[in-house]
Amino acid sequence: MEIDKLTIEEIKNGYRFDKDTNSYVCNSCGKVYEVGEIHPFDGRLFEASRAIKIHLSKEHKDYLKELLYNNSKYNTLTDNQKELLFLIYSDKNDKEIAKILDISPSTVRHQRFMFREKAKQAKMYLAIYEQVMEKKSHKDEAIIPIHNSATMVDDRYLITEKEREQILKTTFESLSPLKLKTFPKKEKKKVVVLKMISEELEKGRGYTEKELNEILKEVYDDYVVIRRYLVDYGFMERTNDCTEYWLK
Repeated sequence: MEIDKLTIEEIKNGYRFDKDTNSYVCNSCGKVYEVGEIHPFDGRLFEASRAIKIHLSKEHKDYLKELLYNNSKYNTLTDNQKELLFLIYSDKNDKEIAKILDISPSTVRHQRFMFREKAKQAKMYLAIYEQVMEKKSHKDEAIIPIHNSATMVDDRYLITEKEREQILKTTFESLSPLKLKTFPKKEKKKVVVLKMISEELEKGRGYTEKELNEILKEVYDDYVVIRRYLVDYGFMERTNDCTEYWLK
């Protein structure tokens, strides 16, 4: 789930509408329901806007848990806060929650209050941030979004759109088809290059090492280096025995 590309409503709903493909897309698994097609469920047929909701109810019935316990760098809730929020969501009263967590009802009430205060702070922050960013007129100065599964987030990810375009221009022979001249040594350039290469891969699909190698060979001769850095930088994940790879 790429939080930085979703609205609050889309995150809450569990899906978004992709204008480019005219489709509804599940945030969790990437399942796509194209408008104009009819989608079957349990012997019945549904149009896309209804199908995506049925999909969520069947495949992601514990969607709130997925949100609470996902490993996004943006999820800064503690384990105790996650548990408490889930119990509140489960319609348990303060006494019931206190008994389950072995704390006092007054502590539960205090935590409810703190959650409300944090929500108000977040609203104020968003209002200020959006006004500031909407006023910026120079697209070139905009910081490109950091991929949601990035590891060790630091200054290497502070890349402007202008920098990205320059890096792509100087490191790739061609963008279509994608052909890399040389794999850069500078960390910031690596991030841009790896992001571009990751977009050649299909979300929600598992690749054998051989399949992944065949794709990466078309981009750069030293495909082993690319494969390793895609994992190291959090663009891809793999099984312990390296038999399967997939986009994170």
